[in-house]
Amino acid sequence: MRTSVRGILRAHQSALSLAHRLLDLTVIVLIGYWQTGLTVTDSTEAWSHIFLAVLVFHWVSEYHQLYGSWRGERILRELTKVFSYWAMTFITLLSLNSLLLNQTQLPDNGQMSWFALALAVLCGYRLLIRLALHTLRRRGFNTRRVAIVGTGQVGERLARSIAQAPWMGLILLGFYDAHPQQMNLQAHKRRPPVLGDLQQLIEDARAGRIDKVYITLAFSAEPQLRELITGLSDTTASVYLIPDVFMFDLLHARSESINGLASISIFDSPMDGAWSLAKRAEDIVLSSLILLLIAAPMLTIAAAIKLTSAGPVLFRQRRYGLDGRSIMVWKFRSMSVQETTDVVLQATRNDARVTPLGRFLRRTSLDELPQFFNVLHGDMSIVGPRPHAIAHNEQYRRQVSGYMLRHKVKPGITGWAQINGWRGETDTLDKMRMRVEFDLEYIEHWSIWLDLKIILLTLLKGFVNKNAF
Repeated sequence: MRTSVRGILRAHQSALSLAHRLLDLTVIVLIGYWQTGLTVTDSTEAWSHIFLAVLVFHWVSEYHQLYGSWRGERILRELTKVFSYWAMTFITLLSLNSLLLNQTQLPDNGQMSWFALALAVLCGYRLLIRLALHTLRRRGFNTRRVAIVGTGQVGERLARSIAQAPWMGLILLGFYDAHPQQMNLQAHKRRPPVLGDLQQLIEDARAGRIDKVYITLAFSAEPQLRELITGLSDTTASVYLIPDVFMFDLLHARSESINGLASISIFDSPMDGAWSLAKRAEDIVLSSLILLLIAAPMLTIAAAIKLTSAGPVLFRQRRYGLDGRSIMVWKFRSMSVQETTDVVLQATRNDARVTPLGRFLRRTSLDELPQFFNVLHGDMSIVGPRPHAIAHNEQYRRQVSGYMLRHKVKPGITGWAQINGWRGETDTLDKMRMRVEFDLEYIEHWSIWLDLKIILLTLLKGFVNKNAF
């Protein structure tokens, strides 16, 4: 009985996918009809907004494969994509109103309710489906029997990932390897067993005992890989290749096609295409609002600097920006002596160069307020790895692995490393390594939500930092 129930969802996967699409579109139409006050007899122009929303959301969702399998992904990732695609749809409607109908007013209450309620329902029913699937999978239903080819680091890492995520419904049967008799099982007592060689895998797959095969063989095993794939082509198992390149710490790894030829990115930026525009829009909107709010305090600080010490109000220094390009970063001057050479000379505790006012500005991070102009100009972002002096880059890029990968995104005023305590003086190599580690973690997991989280934590934790001198 359990076997027959286990295959119900798989047998009707196409129908369920179609139902998923229709449910999304129905939600958009019905809530739009309800919240915008339309009636069936209203004009075609009035209804056109809803049907345009249906078309845009459907196209964006299909293009970005929203209706594919989410078995191996966490629910937050799916909900983030739903929010992004529905927000893109809504922004498209507002833009078309402005361009084609010359309507520049803000959305009314009905339109905003449509956006909010539709988003809540689109995300809410997905969450309920996930909870139901998790319950079924814990009871042994809607599962997939999985085999891993290769017992190296990648295979071990994959096995751990499967074991740590029972909600995926993947049942790991065991490993297959080209030389199973040579495996030293003493060091891996707790892992699933090695079930046999590659020929045994093919036979088990042909017998229908395996649903998914994950191949983790090394690049050097190309002849065996070709033979294995040829053999598995005579089975109904789904086959996936996980190259041993994934044993390295990749930066935003993903696959893409180059005129039909598949490739895997090793080091890449998460902010390209629409996401780059979203990040830029975030920076423009927030920096503009913040500059309006801090205009008076900035003028006060400028006057105080001028009155308490000789020299210019602002301090300008060359830094590396996006893709390692040179940018000029602005700060309120906090020292009586300005560095003009490439010699690395960080501010230290009780540094004689720091003025009394400058010490206060540095401790409260108020010296960095002019960098919101850098953000508005496009050289920096509100959230991102902090920009280091050119001399720092040249020093640490030779000492810290992956250091220059920080420049796959724009430098920021605040960042993941800073809210986790890694700001201020980097007087040891270990401190710089930790800062870079957090910077790369930010780039790997970047999202608009993560940016907002960092901004919120920056505000909650305050601007005073004991490590700033």
